[in-house]
Amino acid sequence: MNTHDRHRNTRDKVKGLIKEYAGMVTGSERLRAEGAADQAKGDRRRDGRHVKDSFKP
Repeated sequence: MNTHDRHRNTRDKVKGLIKEYAGMVTGSERLRAEGAADQAKGDRRRDGRHVKDSFKP
């Protein structure tokens, strides 16, 4: 996994956390759901890269 991918994964997770907390503060279920989805996207991308890297010689 290269540095660019790590930064993108971290960015998605942080963006998701911010959206989720903003949704909690404002009471917006939409923001909370978007935040959770962004965090999951970062996790999925990270996990996919780990699997891909494990098959490299």
